[in-house]
Amino acid sequence: MEEESKYEAVTSRDARFDGEFFFAVVTTGIYCRPSCPAVTPKRENVRFYPTAAAAQGNGFRACRRCRPDAVPGSADWNARADVVGRAMRMIGDGIVDREGVPGLAGRLGYSTRQVQRQLTGELGAGPVALARAQRAHTARVLLQTTGLPVTEIAFASGFASVRQFNDTIRRIYARTPTLLRAEAGKVRTRTGPALAAGIPLRLAHRGAYAAAEVFDLLADEAVPRVEEVAGERGARTYRRTLRLPYGTGIAAVDETPHPGWLDARIHLTDLRDLTTAVQRLRRLFDLDADPYAVDERLAADPALAPLVAARPGLRSPGAADPEEFAVRALTGPAAAGLVEAYGKLLDQPCGALTHVFPEPGALTGAEDPALRALAVALADGVVHLGPGADRDETERALRALPGVTARTAALIRMRALGDPDVAPGGEEETVGAARWRPWRSYAVRHLWTAYDRVSPG
Repeated sequence: MEEESKYEAVTSRDARFDGEFFFAVVTTGIYCRPSCPAVTPKRENVRFYPTAAAAQGNGFRACRRCRPDAVPGSADWNARADVVGRAMRMIGDGIVDREGVPGLAGRLGYSTRQVQRQLTGELGAGPVALARAQRAHTARVLLQTTGLPVTEIAFASGFASVRQFNDTIRRIYARTPTLLRAEAGKVRTRTGPALAAGIPLRLAHRGAYAAAEVFDLLADEAVPRVEEVAGERGARTYRRTLRLPYGTGIAAVDETPHPGWLDARIHLTDLRDLTTAVQRLRRLFDLDADPYAVDERLAADPALAPLVAARPGLRSPGAADPEEFAVRALTGPAAAGLVEAYGKLLDQPCGALTHVFPEPGALTGAEDPALRALAVALADGVVHLGPGADRDETERALRALPGVTARTAALIRMRALGDPDVAPGGEEETVGAARWRPWRSYAVRHLWTAYDRVSPG
C-alpha cells in the first residue's frame, strides 16, 4: 500500500489492516493499529511502519487504548516462502529466544549478517528487535493475567536479565512492570509452575471467523487422550496436549464467538513455552489469515461464490504439532493406537487428556514400514516440518518416502506447514486450481466442507 492509502485506512479505522502495518504519531510519541479509536492525527504527524518492532525501534511506545502489540500477525508470513517469511515464522515460534540469531541464520542457511540485512531492509527491524517486541507482549500478558513475581515473568518471557526486561517494558509501554500490572485491575494470585487455573488469553483474528466449521474439523479428527472437543455446537471447547521445547502444556480454546478473538487458556509446566504455545495455537486455528483477501478472490469464481457467501471467513486450519500431523496424515485412525503404545504420559493428566503424542524418535521402531520410514526421516532431519521449513524441499523429501502418496504429501504441506496455496488433488480441485491462486487451500476447504468432507478421504 502507498502511504496515502494507509492514511485513508487509519482515517476510516479499518480493522482489515490491523497487523499489516502500524502508524505512529510524532506529536504524542505513540504507535497504534489502524483501527485505533483515538482521534485521527494530522497527516503530517503520522509515520508508517511495517512492524511494531520498527515503531518501537524509532522511539515510539505502544498505545494503551488499542494495544497494537495484540493484533493478529500479518498474513504475509504464512503465505511467503522467501527468507523473510520463513524467518518471521521462526521468530514467532521462539527460535531467537532459544537459539539466538546464529541459530535462526543457520536454520535459514544464511549468515547472520545477511539475515539482519534482509529483515531490517524490509521490516525496519532486525531479528533481535522483532524477538524483543514479542517478548514484551508475552510479558504484558503474564503481568496482567497472573500474580507471578516480576522476576519470574522476566525470564519466562525470554529476557536474559531483569534489567533488560524492565528497560524494555518502560520503553515500549512507558510504564514500569508494576504499574502495568496495576492498571489491569485486581489480578487473581496464581502460583506454581503449572498455574493451576491456566493463563487466560484472547487469540486475536481479523475479519469474520467461521468457528463452527473449524471446531467441526477438530472434533472429527480428534485423537483420544491427546485431544477432545466437548459441549454443544456453537459453544464447544477444544482441548489438547502440547509437546513444547521446555516442557508440556494443555491448551483449551472456546468456540463461542467474540468480535475479533477466541478465548483460550493455556496450562504449562514451564512458562518459557508460552510464546511458542500461543503461536502454535494461532497456526492451528489459522488466526493470522486475511479473510478479506481470501473471500474476495474466491468469490470471483462462480463455482465458489455461493460457498463463500454461505461461510464467510472460512479458515484453513494448520497443526499444533507439525510432526504429529504428518504421522496422523499417514496412519489415519491408527494414530489412536500409537498414542497408547508410544505416547508420553503426562505428569498431571487432566480429565480425558492423559498423553502427549509420541515424538518421531519413539516411532522409529514401529512395525509399519511406511511409518517407520517417516519417523526416521523426521527424527534424523531428512524431512523438516518446522515453521521455517522450505515447503518445496519438504514436499519433495516426503514424496521420496515409501508409503507417502502425492496427496498425503500435499495434505501435510497444507496443514503441517500452513501453506495457504495447496490443492491436494481431486477432480473438482484440479479444475479450479489456477483461478484460486494464491488461496487454493481455502478453496479446497470450502469444497470439503460443503460436501461434508471435513477430513479428506
